[in-house]
Amino acid sequence: MNFADIFSLEGKIALVTGASYGIGFSIASALAEAGATIVFNDINEDFLAKGVAAYKDAGIDAKGYICDVTDEPAVQKMVAQIGEDVGPVDILVNNAGIIARTPMHEMEAKDFRKVIDIDLTAPFIMAKAVLPSMMERNSGKIINICSMMSELGRETVSAYAAAKGGLKMLTRNIASEYGAYNIQCNGIGPGYIETPQTAPLREPGHPFNSFILAKTPANRWGTTQDLKGPAVFLASAASDFVNGHVLYVDGGILAYIGKQP
Repeated sequence: MNFADIFSLEGKIALVTGASYGIGFSIASALAEAGATIVFNDINEDFLAKGVAAYKDAGIDAKGYICDVTDEPAVQKMVAQIGEDVGPVDILVNNAGIIARTPMHEMEAKDFRKVIDIDLTAPFIMAKAVLPSMMERNSGKIINICSMMSELGRETVSAYAAAKGGLKMLTRNIASEYGAYNIQCNGIGPGYIETPQTAPLREPGHPFNSFILAKTPANRWGTTQDLKGPAVFLASAASDFVNGHVLYVDGGILAYIGKQP
């Protein structure tokens, strides 16, 4: 295999959860550009329709499914249907997630559990659904979308940090348990990324914008474009001996103590 081919995803089927927009859409688009066939899910018809339209506008023939990633029977049914419609999943990207910004002492346990269920239990359910086929074929890639909160804490995100910290360890354990089947499980930990949701925070003069820039050696917010290369690397043969790692795409935040006053 030559150097160019090592990053090719031709003939591969990639399932990206919650990929109708944002980071998931960008990662799925990158995998498509590398040659993969894209399937994705979202939780309702409206999100799914918007996703299908967005892929069509980008020139990508993606197939979408309605599925709640916390519902194990529904996930098993979706994965089986994907197998019938396009073939077995070669690449799973666990992207679907939520965040709840509430001081811990004010947070209801049910709200804490909801974040854990979507951000941690769902990746377990998704991985469990695709692993048997990957084991049978002795090949597979699982990419978990982690976070800097897999390493750091911050005010108001106790549930999210707990879930993403757990996702880091689930990533390592999947690598440990299934590496012998030539299955690689790694994570991507995005830094602060420019999305429509973060647009108000990025206004010049906004305290949070100043805070992020001061903490980032790159002195800028990341873009969804910054995530494309890492995603293709971890989905391709280029990472066949990389297992159990989280690749932080954060402009250097985790390496940096911050600017001197």
